[in-house]
Amino acid sequence: MKTKIDKTLRMGRQRGGFGIQILYPGIIRPELKDSGFATIGRIDHAKITAGTLVPMHPHIDDEILTYLRSGVVNHLDSEGIIETISNQKLMLMNAGATFYHEEQVVDEGGTLEGLQIFIRPEQGGLKPDVQFHQFDEVFSINKWRKIAGLSNDYPLTIRSNIWLMDMRLGKGKQTILPEPQASDVAFLFYVFAGKVKVGDNIFLERGDSMLIEDESPLFLALETSDIVLFITQTTATHFDDGMYSGNQKQRQVMVSG
Repeated sequence: MKTKIDKTLRMGRQRGGFGIQILYPGIIRPELKDSGFATIGRIDHAKITAGTLVPMHPHIDDEILTYLRSGVVNHLDSEGIIETISNQKLMLMNAGATFYHEEQVVDEGGTLEGLQIFIRPEQGGLKPDVQFHQFDEVFSINKWRKIAGLSNDYPLTIRSNIWLMDMRLGKGKQTILPEPQASDVAFLFYVFAGKVKVGDNIFLERGDSMLIEDESPLFLALETSDIVLFITQTTATHFDDGMYSGNQKQRQVMVSG
């Protein structure tokens, strides 16, 4: 089954030079009463003006991948770590019980654009950690690249049954989904940039995504396209009360009740 998630379903927020489009993937499955889908809590597509400071703020029980495609950021956190991240050096914050960080978008790096991805951990209250990985290239051309996941062969470790990959698919090139590393998985195919044809008659543009279950369609890039792929085990145990990754619908019920 293929279900398109149109970019118009995202929630937009803009404050000064800080702008994000928020995707809650559970929006297409209202019967599940969950803002997220399995281990995927929330995906923020951010565009932030150079020089902007995102001040020190907390995260609790979120696994957070900072996936930049442009811009440079100076990172500072409550673990005492100071680091620079970019479109080749990615960061994964395992927030655990409590974690604070701030991000300064460097003037020389220009406008930042990327994803802030909030994944649900296997359980709450884990020990905080932060990881970085320097990739050899900015893009993986026409080949799925492992970014972050539960397995040892992924450079960044997520404490949950999910695996993230990316690819730059050249215009006119085709691809299929990779072989999953677990049973009972669903794929979320996110188009960061470009335009992709899925199967015979579905088209995805920048900001669109698709939830794919129990089939493996053919993808054709109608223009050079940057893709981020989420592979989540739908039956996996996960903690759904994280600060940002948690089930927002359940919180709304609790507040209204």
